[in-house]
Amino acid sequence: MKDNNIFRPQMAEIINVERFTGLEKRFTIKLKGDSLRFSPGQFVMVSILGIGEAPISISSSPTNEGQFEICVRKIGSVTSYLHDLEVGATLGIRGPYGNGFPVEEVHGKNLVFVAGGLGIIPLRSFIKYSLEKREIFGDISILYGAKNPEEILFADELKEWSNREDISLQLTVDTPDETWKGHIGVITRLIYSAGIKPDNTYAFIVGPPVMFKYVIIELNAEGITDDRMYLSLERRMKCGIGKCGHCQTNNKYVCMDGPVFRYSQMKNLPEAL
Repeated sequence: MKDNNIFRPQMAEIINVERFTGLEKRFTIKLKGDSLRFSPGQFVMVSILGIGEAPISISSSPTNEGQFEICVRKIGSVTSYLHDLEVGATLGIRGPYGNGFPVEEVHGKNLVFVAGGLGIIPLRSFIKYSLEKREIFGDISILYGAKNPEEILFADELKEWSNREDISLQLTVDTPDETWKGHIGVITRLIYSAGIKPDNTYAFIVGPPVMFKYVIIELNAEGITDDRMYLSLERRMKCGIGKCGHCQTNNKYVCMDGPVFRYSQMKNLPEAL
């Protein structure tokens, strides 16, 4: 008999765990029932019995059927408990939720990904998809900024991407260490040197709210219009289905109307950014 309770999670198993930093781990998860079908930019509600539930972005490509990945920062009760789990442990999954990035809309377009800090996590899903389907997209530029080299996520993957000749990757950090050889400073400094071709380019921006304003200004200066920019917003989402109201921003529910929004639709809602 089909379970129609929208609040009851599906059971899932952790099949791999990888530590990135002192605060972040990557978990590979497999549902014990059907495979999770999702679009880049969507999220799931991860629950642990007796502890609670938290919204977490999916970081893997949707083409990897049968399993998916999340990258989790240890920051609260649910994520702290999750960090203590090992391969073989069981947890609950609801979702996927949200509207994701407009993947089909940008077929044949140039893509600029701008990630600040943890923003690389949801963007990675779309980046990996675009690299797997490289022939259906134009130029691809990836700009990623972190506080320091130790906080850079997916470092091995970034190294692989930097060696590709069919994409452009630039990294920057606010505070370098003695081994850092790359750019230093805020991420907006990378936009001018990205060689953006504005007429056929869409930008996807995810990061701390303070980053949005300045990235948008620089992208506008490069000729990318507001209707060709997409932002992914972070809010305190508790239910994922627009019932609790925790993520309501004006007349929008981030869990349902977002988390991905076209900037031209949000620019007149200052409380949203």
